[in-house]
Amino acid sequence: MRIGLFFGSFNPVHTGHLILANYMAQYTDLEQVWLVVSPHNPLKEKTTLARDRDRLNMAQLAVEGNRKLRASNIEMKLPQPSYTVDTLAYLTELYPQHEFSLIMGGDNLMSLPKWKNYEVLLENYLIYVYARPDASINADTPLANHRNIRLLYDVPQMQISATFIREALKNAKSIRYLVPEKVADYIDEGRLYR
Repeated sequence: MRIGLFFGSFNPVHTGHLILANYMAQYTDLEQVWLVVSPHNPLKEKTTLARDRDRLNMAQLAVEGNRKLRASNIEMKLPQPSYTVDTLAYLTELYPQHEFSLIMGGDNLMSLPKWKNYEVLLENYLIYVYARPDASINADTPLANHRNIRLLYDVPQMQISATFIREALKNAKSIRYLVPEKVADYIDEGRLYR
């Protein structure tokens, strides 16, 4: 099976994440997309993260009932901080019957040379790169012409950020429609981000 890995803190998972993941699963040659809930991105501060199990539970609730989407806790089982190249090596060894690819925004393509062993990623895995409003991509973008890069220009996106959602919750504002209903209920029940 061809599986696309969509890494993120999903803090919390929101409608924008799901639209993107579903697009990749429906409109590319990927057969399934896994939302890989990262315990800690080495390039980000850890202070605003909800607990790992809460973020994983929310991602699982969000993809429930969609056979083409799955939430994965694989990075929570690996040494910290987690690096994409190590996660892919582990998954490839664990599931040799699957072909794994990366899904990333154009902003990540531009910062890819800062990633641990990025050359290994480029040589061994397909990378699906979607244009973002804040990071347009074209043939002149560094690395865009690499044989394993697949540029996607028409991916539907919503200007929703997890930061906006967390701020809304802190300010007692509704997050209805920004996250799936089950995720909103989970956040309410756990009093998360308040």
